[in-house]
Amino acid sequence: SVLSRYENQINILSDYLEEFPETDEPVWILGRQHHLNTDKSKLLLDISARLWFTYRRKFSPIGGTGPSSDAGWGCMLRCGQMMLAQALICRHLGRDWQWEKHKKQPEEYHRILRCFLDRKDCCYSIHQMAQMGVGEGKSIGEWFGPNTVAQVLKKLALFDEWNSLAVYVSMDNTVVIEDIKKMCWSPPQSSGAAHSSAHVHRSALGWNKNAAGFCAGWKPLLLIIPLRLGINHINPVYIDAFKECFKMPQSLGALGGKPNNAYYFIGFLGNELIYLDPHTTQSFVDWEENGTVDDESFHCQQAPHRMKIMNLDPSVALGFFCKEECDFDNWCSLVQKEILKQQSLRMFELVQKHPPHWPPFIPPTKPEVTTTGA
Repeated sequence: SVLSRYENQINILSDYLEEFPETDEPVWILGRQHHLNTDKSKLLLDISARLWFTYRRKFSPIGGTGPSSDAGWGCMLRCGQMMLAQALICRHLGRDWQWEKHKKQPEEYHRILRCFLDRKDCCYSIHQMAQMGVGEGKSIGEWFGPNTVAQVLKKLALFDEWNSLAVYVSMDNTVVIEDIKKMCWSPPQSSGAAHSSAHVHRSALGWNKNAAGFCAGWKPLLLIIPLRLGINHINPVYIDAFKECFKMPQSLGALGGKPNNAYYFIGFLGNELIYLDPHTTQSFVDWEENGTVDDESFHCQQAPHRMKIMNLDPSVALGFFCKEECDFDNWCSLVQKEILKQQSLRMFELVQKHPPHWPPFIPPTKPEVTTTGA
């Protein structure tokens, strides 16, 4: 049982040191630069610290009568979980947090892991994501695309009071600054309380009470930008801008892959993307009585995979996390400087005001209904 529990795991980091080529080129992982010649071990620790979600088997049937494994169909859902988990790590532990096997981890870490366990009562479980996907037109057991996963995470986040994320999924390749600030400065949800002025009456401390008396503050932002970077293959004109996104300190990487084969891209070396692969089937892991999680199977300790960027399917979704408003302002500046000003064909647009021909922007609110399952 121990062997099956950690199937396909390789536990010695030194076993894959040679997997990276000898090169002077820097490696970028989620906004951090590493040099293979001088700090290869730090690079490998940085990669293994990311939460790694794979296919699982022997969990309780989804919906009571559905599948008890997501092997063969859940890879994009697992990639979405990985991107969101990285946002939660940045939110609670910081980007520079490192994981070490057998080392005691803070309670927040185990609480983050519990959000993703394969149980119907965990807010970002495969059960919740698959059932929420039904509302997006996806049957349970059907493969998701990057945009569908983004929409599902956006809906599930409304029920997650602990992390209190504002999830913004861009439309029509356009990120609207005004809408994001309106959403992130909304007060805690209430029965129809006005929120539009919440971001106007904030203090220098970053919070204040609006006219309705609710304490308003910047909700940490998970920004997801679904893109189509070509027709059948990625257009080479986008490659530099795509790579630039992994250099940003706000980077959560990208969801994508090959047709019906999803990967979580976390960085690049030259013209190769580095990714975590969910296509390994492991057994269901539950939490212990004390609330901790046996976490070794949630960290990839084998060779990080690489693929040539030109082999990437053109349908992708970029992810970014902005814990404070200044992080978002900095991200906007980087986009203007590194992506928009240098591109003849822009990967996406960043605009200040809500486009007048769009429907009005209304920050999403938690439905006030009693639900079962998702």
